[in-house]
Amino acid sequence: MNERVDQAELQNPEHGLPENFGAGWPGRLLFWLAVAFSTFQIVTAFGVPLDRPIALGVTPLVLAWAALAAGALYLGWAAVRRRPVLDGLFAVAAMALTVGLVTKFPGGLPSQAVRTRHVGFLCLVGGGLLANHRSRTGVTRGLGWALAVAGFLIGAYQWAFYDDLVSRAGELTDADLYVGLALIALLFYFVARIMGPALVIVAGTFLAYCLLGQYLPAPLNHRGYGLEQVVEHMAFGTEGIYGTPVYVSSTYIFLFVLFGAFLERAGMIALFTDIAMSLFGSARGGPAKVAVFSSALMGTISGSGVANVVAVGQFTIPLMKRFGYKPAFAGGVEATASMGGQIMPPVMGAVAFIMAETIDVPYVEIVKAAIIPALLYYLSAFLAVHFEAGRRGLVGLPRGELPSAKAALRERWFLILPLAVLVYLLFAGYTPLFAGSVGLALTVTLILGGTIALGFGREAVRSIFYVALGLIAAAALWVGVMLVLALVLVMVAASLFTHGGRETLVACRNALADGARQALPVGLACAVVGIVIGTMTLTGVGTIFGNYVVSVGQNSLVASLVLTMVVSLILGMGIPTIPNYIITSSLAAPSLLTLGVPLIVSHMFVFYFGIMADLTPPVALACFAAAPIARESGFKISLEAIRIALPGFVVPYMAVYDPALMAQNTTGIGGPAFAAAVAYMCVKAAAAVFLWGAATSGFLRGPMWAWERVTACLGALLLVVALPLTDQAGFLLGAIAVGAHVWRLRRAGMRLA
Repeated sequence: MNERVDQAELQNPEHGLPENFGAGWPGRLLFWLAVAFSTFQIVTAFGVPLDRPIALGVTPLVLAWAALAAGALYLGWAAVRRRPVLDGLFAVAAMALTVGLVTKFPGGLPSQAVRTRHVGFLCLVGGGLLANHRSRTGVTRGLGWALAVAGFLIGAYQWAFYDDLVSRAGELTDADLYVGLALIALLFYFVARIMGPALVIVAGTFLAYCLLGQYLPAPLNHRGYGLEQVVEHMAFGTEGIYGTPVYVSSTYIFLFVLFGAFLERAGMIALFTDIAMSLFGSARGGPAKVAVFSSALMGTISGSGVANVVAVGQFTIPLMKRFGYKPAFAGGVEATASMGGQIMPPVMGAVAFIMAETIDVPYVEIVKAAIIPALLYYLSAFLAVHFEAGRRGLVGLPRGELPSAKAALRERWFLILPLAVLVYLLFAGYTPLFAGSVGLALTVTLILGGTIALGFGREAVRSIFYVALGLIAAAALWVGVMLVLALVLVMVAASLFTHGGRETLVACRNALADGARQALPVGLACAVVGIVIGTMTLTGVGTIFGNYVVSVGQNSLVASLVLTMVVSLILGMGIPTIPNYIITSSLAAPSLLTLGVPLIVSHMFVFYFGIMADLTPPVALACFAAAPIARESGFKISLEAIRIALPGFVVPYMAVYDPALMAQNTTGIGGPAFAAAVAYMCVKAAAAVFLWGAATSGFLRGPMWAWERVTACLGALLLVVALPLTDQAGFLLGAIAVGAHVWRLRRAGMRLA
């Protein structure tokens, strides 16, 4: 039994595969293919013209081929000396694959070519993982690799015949038709094997509607579409599989996944945990507050809630259990706090980038809209663990056992620089792609520079080195991104000749492979959900649901909001947050806009409850990720997570009725008046979250009586409803509940917690 649990801990809960590439030479081959995948994405993300001469007419492509030739010569020399060369052969072949892919378009790959290669690499890495980890015989392993290669070659089809396909857009040959059908079939296969059948069932239903919807009764029917038209729409162009979700996955998402992977390799998790332990470890219920705060910090660099559960929960969940929290509550705290990372700026989740592209607004506007709800979400989780600790009489950790935040910052303060640069660039108006590219380059520079800095004896000298390195990187940024890349190459070369430098380079290489593996479930989900989007654009089925939502909302906006919330939660029980958001926003967000809900607010409403779906039983992915760590049922953890997150459910509703909560100015007032409106909404929302948290936990400064809980709950509800005098009534009821509670405890002579 223990062996089975330990094995489960080694698996990624998002795709159920182990966090490695497999044993033996197939595992090493797949590892280098993953490195090649990340390298390809970095090259295309930076958008550097590879045919532009650097000096003396030498271009980056010439240098790349020269480096590969030198590597091949070295391997030949090593083979003559009877040294192992298999790993080196895989490395050279994988890098040659990447260079070959960009050589066809040296001035920069067209967006369509990048998208098709992205999906091809996803099939190759995903199929390779399935072959290495889930095949029991050599025959099935060989078949698995054959399917992986087939997926890669199908992606290469549009890369190879790009010009021809553009010139005859909309006219498919027989070969095009077969390639399109094979693409859809392989994507369904890989997603079903890696992520489960739910998303495939949803996408397959929409695909069947395209082909058979004309036989349905009105108003569900459409005019009918042939197989060739459906395949052309789904597998070619940018309306289906290669639509906006895959574009965002192949640019922003992949880059920020790598950014988080490198920061984690650099020790950012340890830094965040030490800071959280120092600040909250000794407080009442300290271990749980550490989990909430450290997960909030992790959310600033990692947009994957499930990844946060695994990364932070390995430390916080056992700590909470050791200090008296029940296993289900400990797992629920971590799951709730980790899922909030998807709405925590600046990185947020992958959905934020898709949202920015979908509604065509700068990413920084999404960040502004998300920051107050994110803080309120974590306030609700923080209060939940605070009240639970008071109810159970749980104290914090002894101060002597806690790390020092000052010491942690003094040792690793430089790790915050990439995050600070990322925030600055985003708010300065740069694109997320540029900001992420520079943040990634600076992170790599600091990781490599950290090894070089160890050669300086004194800490003051090391600090001067880091500051100088940051200034050089900043100066290079203003001149051009090419100099930032040149600085990275210089640091790589310097690391080859410093003590520990090669180990650092190996860590960076491993981070590249980790990033490709971590991006796998996100990328595959984006590809398959493109079929859903393609169905909506082809048939217009989204208007049917939208008209229904509008008809409901004409009588009651609350009913439309509840209906949208329920759809998000139900969809999210079977599919990840990204396809959940894309489907629900396509169906419901335009309808909410028609009912007067601002554009960003309507999309954030759907996004918010898509996140909550990962906490909602019976299929609560984040909770089941915490289950093997907590040694508790995922279902029990999900019930606790819902109770903890329940106060946060009111935040999206409050934002709908007063968009100032998401920093949306819909009144036309500006300056101090709008700032005052935002501040008032923050206070009101915080009060509602506080009252709701106390009412659901049944504890404030001591155990609450039933009428106190009911009064607090009514007060919170009135604060949510934006009607005349409801705010005043809500504050009054809240004051009565809290005042009577405190007065009662004092009269009883109880010590206030």
